[in-house]
Amino acid sequence: MNVRRRHISAVALTAVTALGLGTLTACSSDSAAAGNTGAFDVVASFYPMAFLAERIGGEHVHVTSLTQPGQEPHDLEISARQTAQLEEADAALYLKGLQPSVDEAIGQSPVATKIDAAELTTLEEHGTEAGHGDEHAHEDEHAHEDEHGHDHDHEGGDPHIWLDPVKYAEVAEGVGKAFQKADPDHAADYRANTAALVKDLKALDGKFRTGLANRTSDVFVTTHAAFGYLAERYGLTEEAISGLDPDSEPSGARVKELQRIAKEDGVTTVFHETLVSDKTAKTLAGDTGLRTDVLDPVEGITDHSRGEDYFQVMEANLTALRTALGAR
Repeated sequence: MNVRRRHISAVALTAVTALGLGTLTACSSDSAAAGNTGAFDVVASFYPMAFLAERIGGEHVHVTSLTQPGQEPHDLEISARQTAQLEEADAALYLKGLQPSVDEAIGQSPVATKIDAAELTTLEEHGTEAGHGDEHAHEDEHAHEDEHGHDHDHEGGDPHIWLDPVKYAEVAEGVGKAFQKADPDHAADYRANTAALVKDLKALDGKFRTGLANRTSDVFVTTHAAFGYLAERYGLTEEAISGLDPDSEPSGARVKELQRIAKEDGVTTVFHETLVSDKTAKTLAGDTGLRTDVLDPVEGITDHSRGEDYFQVMEANLTALRTALGAR
């Protein structure tokens, strides 16, 4: 579909064709590279963006994710082949602030339609709660706090917007409009698919509201601060072992503080993730006599995921939260 296709060099075309990056499991089974499919070719930065593109684009799009299943999105480094792949795409869908190498590559690419999900909703500042005396070894001396006492350790705000179904729906609406503008021949289908997806996301929001309504605790502990939007949406408090970066190490003071919080707030569970080591979570749980469970930030779907797509994994998260918070 992309008119630039006829101008690409033979070297780049060979690289893109040879790349054959697999598409998302839930997406088209065709593994052809972006730009060679005859469809509206979308390169998505990681699973939550690819999921939106697939649901909204339907049969008219070919979606390729830059982040492969099982790969931690924050760690992604764009290869030369992926850069060539971007040059062949009709659209790039990403979330600025989550993957610096993706931000740079898309910023420098000639792709005609660049859709930044961070511009389609309002980003807020989250992090580990500082109100409990948190001191993080990984935070620099310039970190500051907002009016709620949250540490600002991620420039531009917390990017984990897809974990709030309401915000994710706002992003979906913006992506739908961008697809309609970029590929007007299929605008009616994009509009209908967007409406169906938003309806499903609103239903998911309702399940969370109902499922968490009657609970005995508001506090849950996670390995990294990915669930700030979800916590805020449903009146919960997330206490993260690390900050917004899953690879950061907590200080000894933070671990001791979490042990105290767990006792005072009736915490029963330390949550870990599927794509990040559970060592720290299990150590904290062992020291405090708590259980561990998975709370999946849905950054990628693997054989270890509790579901085959975003909705299934989010409902598994709801079940885990209900158990941990004593919901009836």
